[in-house]
Amino acid sequence: QVQLVESGGGLVQAGGSLRLSCAASGSWFSLDPMGWYRQPLGKQRELVASITSGGSTNYEDSLNGRFTISRDNAKNAVYLQMNSLKPEDTAVYYCKATITQWQGMSPRKYDYWGQGTQVTVSS
Repeated sequence: QVQLVESGGGLVQAGGSLRLSCAASGSWFSLDPMGWYRQPLGKQRELVASITSGGSTNYEDSLNGRFTISRDNAKNAVYLQMNSLKPEDTAVYYCKATITQWQGMSPRKYDYWGQGTQVTVSS
């Protein structure tokens, strides 16, 4: 069983910073990519950023460089450094990982999600 455990959410004032962490446990052939999504109240879940095991990153366009995703492959962990936070960044943030496992002779990909961590930015 694969588990993703997130930490680091909380309440912060506008302009402040938070760092989210997510650690994966279990067994797999590969863990790639890992990423962060967010879901504001009453809205759809959206991609924030993703990162491959090789370090290639992808960010949601409107972030304008305020967030930085990183990962530690040895720890099976992904991080999201969030700076210059705005009230519109308020959401539940979810870690996602794509796992490749062997099913007999075939590799199969599965998406796993963390439980979510609340980030609230006050104005």
